[in-house]
Amino acid sequence: MACAVVGGVIGGVIANAINSPSSSSGSASGTTQSASGQSSSCQVTSVAEKVLPSVVTISAKGSSGSGTGSGEVINDNGDILTNNHVIAPAASGGELTVLFSNGKTAAATLVGRDPLTDVAVIKVSETGLAPIPIGSSGSLVVGQPVVVLGAPLGLSSTVTSGIVSALDRTIQVPGENSQSALLINAVQTDAAINPGNSGGAMVNCGGQFVGIPSAGATVPSPSGESGGGSIGLGFAIPADLAIRLADEMISTGKVSRAYMGIQATPVAANAAKVSGTAEGLLVSGIDPSGPAQAAGLATGDVITSINGQPAVSTDQIVELTITKRPGDKITVEYSRNGATHSATITFASQP
Repeated sequence: MACAVVGGVIGGVIANAINSPSSSSGSASGTTQSASGQSSSCQVTSVAEKVLPSVVTISAKGSSGSGTGSGEVINDNGDILTNNHVIAPAASGGELTVLFSNGKTAAATLVGRDPLTDVAVIKVSETGLAPIPIGSSGSLVVGQPVVVLGAPLGLSSTVTSGIVSALDRTIQVPGENSQSALLINAVQTDAAINPGNSGGAMVNCGGQFVGIPSAGATVPSPSGESGGGSIGLGFAIPADLAIRLADEMISTGKVSRAYMGIQATPVAANAAKVSGTAEGLLVSGIDPSGPAQAAGLATGDVITSINGQPAVSTDQIVELTITKRPGDKITVEYSRNGATHSATITFASQP
């Protein structure tokens, strides 16, 4: 059965999912709350009381349309973290309005956005805000309770709860201009995520921010259209990545990328068998002054593994450019003329 993924103002079919070994393993830990906010069950009432003042409803209007989503205040300066697809209608000149949990509204301006990772930051000129406590998505384990806060279908200050169903899902979802966005190392949850929840807050039992709920799956109707609400299959951008991107946007107005200097095309098993090449990622283009060339790779090589994991999708390359920084290193194995080679690539700054 196919599933469709919907966000605050967009919908579409999951195009691809890359799972790390940890995405299907893990266990909940403990019966008492730890310093990381981890416990066997959440006191949702207490979590909601603590976090709702930090969560906002965002309305975006522009020449391309309008939409409603969610966001969270992340500092005392009025910066609000959300999804890019929430603010996209107003990104090229439009109106952004923020509704706080106390009923107050304020105009917002765009600080920065990254369509590829679906992360954006907007800003309000307000004082006395309640920044959300920032946790670490790296401390999450499968089975751990979480709470999601946002404005599904425009219903502000809505709270749902569930568990972490899986970790390290990399999900391809529809983006801008017929391009895809990637939810990198996403947190999968059964907490209800519906249109309008996008950009809101996933928190642990201590009320600490651990992710941005960004997409929820629905079952298409027989006519092919998206079905009803949440089916308990939602995805959140991990806080560790989202906050790093947000900090960079606040500092520079944009997001930088690590650079490998290659173009690649997947070689599936059947194609590899017919062509007599290895299965993996065919290097179809290479920057003669880039990191991959400096490490010894060349056009025509087939990358068979990246850091010990099978090379199966170009999304893996994109993921590396998002999660790595200049100076970071990866090890790749590749096939050339039937022989296997290994190389260490040191990332550079994107030109």
